[in-house]
Amino acid sequence: MNEGRILLATGSILIIVGCQQPTTTKKTIAIEKPIHIELDQKSPGESKGNLEKEDEKHEFRVGYGKNGVGCKGSKFQEGVTPLGKFKVNAILSKNKFLIDNALVKTSGRTKEYLKQNLFNNMSSIDFKGDGQTGEYGSGYISLTPVPATPQPFTFNTYDGKFRWYSFAIHGTNEESRIGKRVTGGCINMKNEDIDILIENINLGDEVVITSPQSCNLS
Repeated sequence: MNEGRILLATGSILIIVGCQQPTTTKKTIAIEKPIHIELDQKSPGESKGNLEKEDEKHEFRVGYGKNGVGCKGSKFQEGVTPLGKFKVNAILSKNKFLIDNALVKTSGRTKEYLKQNLFNNMSSIDFKGDGQTGEYGSGYISLTPVPATPQPFTFNTYDGKFRWYSFAIHGTNEESRIGKRVTGGCINMKNEDIDILIENINLGDEVVITSPQSCNLS
């Protein structure tokens, strides 16, 4: 299958450690090859992704939708992971918060409110009703299809919590779910892996999701 190419811009991150410590600058290395995720529908445990920069390669295992794989350009459905090219439009974690200005406007809240509350709200939801929270693990990377197609993504209130509902890559609170068809449609991975992705990506970067088998839902 053809794979898109992704180039992440080199930038600087200002890190402040403690009240009395001097500031230092950390340089982000440009990623010159695609962040590519391949979903194996015959052997879900073989589903994986990779991120490459300079002479380093980071490979990670993933899980995907409990109801299968959707075709490129399809409308997002609960339990179905779509194939295709996607653009990052929000990065949510305790240590990093980036969101498209268009989403801020759509939310009806201020950017500061979203920074302080959105990921915490989403992490506090008990989706399965079993008393367990933190289903997104340590981070959430929201994706929107390229080219843009109508999607049911929205800000809403779920279980009393204001949240952002979208297709995403995220961590987990249960590593046994990785490598299986179990999610509500999102891509899940170990928290240590989502942390590495979040450290290296920015808004507007692209993620390509493919499968060696044909999509089963259009």
